[in-house]
Amino acid sequence: MKSSLKKRQQRVRYKLHQRGRKRKITIFRSNRHVWAQVVDITSGQTLAAFSSKALLKIKKYQKEKLSRVAQAQLVGQELARRALKKGIKKVAFDRSGYIYHGRVKALADGARKGGLEF
Repeated sequence: MKSSLKKRQQRVRYKLHQRGRKRKITIFRSNRHVWAQVVDITSGQTLAAFSSKALLKIKKYQKEKLSRVAQAQLVGQELARRALKKGIKKVAFDRSGYIYHGRVKALADGARKGGLEF
């Protein structure tokens, strides 16, 4: 029997496939960190990626005490910056079966603020 998370993942990815976008932002969320990457749907190749772990290695964020939601928003902005640098502007948002609130929503808002369209 499939878990409810796997069912939601399949349902979300099927809808993305129906819309016909060529690239998507996919995320993974653990209790402590969040990872995001822009993936080419046809080839499955990662085009840009960033995580909250990498964010905390940047010197200007090491001294600040950021909440996990604030970290997710900064991850979205940095991912958008890296994607725009490679010429990627329009993407689909694959929430990977997670409910769209909290860190997932903050990451999406950060990516939109950074210049990505979805």
